[in-house]
Amino acid sequence: MRTRSLLAALLVLSGCATAPRETAATYANPVFDREFADPAALLAPDGYYYVYATQGGEPGRMHNIQVARSRDLVRWEHFGDALPQKPGWASATQDFWAPHVAQHDGRYYLYYSAKPDAALKDTTRGLCLAVAVADRPEGPFSDSGRPLECGEGFVNIDPMAFDDPATGKKLLYWGSGFGPIKVRELAADRISFAPGSAAMPLVEVDKTDDPGNYQRLIEGAWVLRREGWYYLFYSGDNCCGPNAHYAVMVARSRSATGPFETLRDATGAPASVILAQRDQWVAPGHNAVIADAHGNHWMLYHAVDAKRPRAKPGDDINTRRIMLLDRIEWQDGWPRIAGDGPSTGAQPAPSVRP
Repeated sequence: MRTRSLLAALLVLSGCATAPRETAATYANPVFDREFADPAALLAPDGYYYVYATQGGEPGRMHNIQVARSRDLVRWEHFGDALPQKPGWASATQDFWAPHVAQHDGRYYLYYSAKPDAALKDTTRGLCLAVAVADRPEGPFSDSGRPLECGEGFVNIDPMAFDDPATGKKLLYWGSGFGPIKVRELAADRISFAPGSAAMPLVEVDKTDDPGNYQRLIEGAWVLRREGWYYLFYSGDNCCGPNAHYAVMVARSRSATGPFETLRDATGAPASVILAQRDQWVAPGHNAVIADAHGNHWMLYHAVDAKRPRAKPGDDINTRRIMLLDRIEWQDGWPRIAGDGPSTGAQPAPSVRP
């Protein structure tokens, strides 16, 4: 009897060693207390979560594309620069913005925006979409050699790549510059647009004068497919500075290429906002969505800590954007953040594999 009991106990312990478990640990915002704007997350085959961010760094050293990794979405290790070598067409710039990394067939594709050098400025006065490739999630990434698309101002920023499981199409979402969120099909090589494809607008700006309007400028697209719906998360209005007024909004569609219906239009809510300023956290936005070991969805995003809104005394207020984390709750087919804003104090942590 004792032998059978011992065997049963060993089997139970063996099962526990490989199954996902809900940790008893808690966390509190911020989860990464350093300048780390526009985070984009990826769960890599090595079991680590990687997150990529806009250009930044510490005194005396600038990282073109920042990268960090974590096992649990809470404790992050900064890895430095994922794009240590600037592309030839943007060798002099200090504007590398809002990356997104996708993994396919053992290769990693980094989509980002950059300001071109003088040679390209003959044809454009704005930023360009670009793509770089690596064999490891942390890089180093090497630029493809030419921009995907250039244009006026900051229209071509905030790319997000997404493979549509329903159609097999490789899609790239992007947009800002007081224009719409757009989507266009990528070619099979993932470093160029599909021949004959064209950008399609998905969500338009709202130019009304309402002080509570966050949709005068929209950017930071992130797409998630869940239960037959495609959810398009996006942010607006003013990310930072003295007039910071930023929030996360959402729309959904039955197709990856729309038409998308905003939360406001679908439900009659006053706005499509699901995450806005709360307590000490100013201008939260530009989010990524990632799942934990139990399939719960979590939002990584940046915000400004009102208690420390600058990295250096001479900086503008509300420019030190650091990374926060909150769980997404699903209600009536729509994503929500508890309290409609960043959490404060201890929160249950994401589930992780032992």
